[in-house]
Amino acid sequence: MKSADGEGLMSNILIAFYSRDGSTEALANAVADGAMAGGAGVRIRRAREFVDETVMAQAPGWAEQAERMNAAYEEPTADDAIWADGIIFGTPTRFGLVSSELKAYIDSLGALWARGKLAGKVGSAFSSTSTVHGGNEMTNFTLYIPMAHFGMIIVPPGYADGAMFKAGTPYGATSISHGPEQRKPDDLALDVARFQGQRVAEVARKLKG
Repeated sequence: MKSADGEGLMSNILIAFYSRDGSTEALANAVADGAMAGGAGVRIRRAREFVDETVMAQAPGWAEQAERMNAAYEEPTADDAIWADGIIFGTPTRFGLVSSELKAYIDSLGALWARGKLAGKVGSAFSSTSTVHGGNEMTNFTLYIPMAHFGMIIVPPGYADGAMFKAGTPYGATSISHGPEQRKPDDLALDVARFQGQRVAEVARKLKG
């Protein structure tokens, strides 16, 4: 697992994501690469399932992938959010909305919101879906709503890099899975994710400075 969690770095970036089959995980790691290239310390965390084994068994490979990813990534905590100068949320779409697993983590930050501990942090979002026009942009927009409640400074990638003219949307990195034969994001989508991570890291550094 990629990580650069140390003192003395220019900014600290938390990437809190949920992934079931590895598509969003791949985006998350590309975002982390970009953030570290931008000089940031990075914590990458995977939200946990709260459904039982019978539900997970209905989707082939879900339980096995969850076990693998949970061994690779710690669960996000409130302390991670406090540590971070910027938070980038990532999720697969669930009927055009944020996955319940990631949303549960966001909901757990209510005590920090009440104390103003998230205000002024940089926020950004990325997502993946299994169908074309399956809700990527809507899901990114949905993630920006709680950021506004938290008082975060929302930083989308925009068309601020050549990679953005080749893939993705200006609202956040996205990918589309095309069935079992193509689950992972392509190189163009990963380029967008890397740029997004770098951009957030650089903006967070400037605000922190």
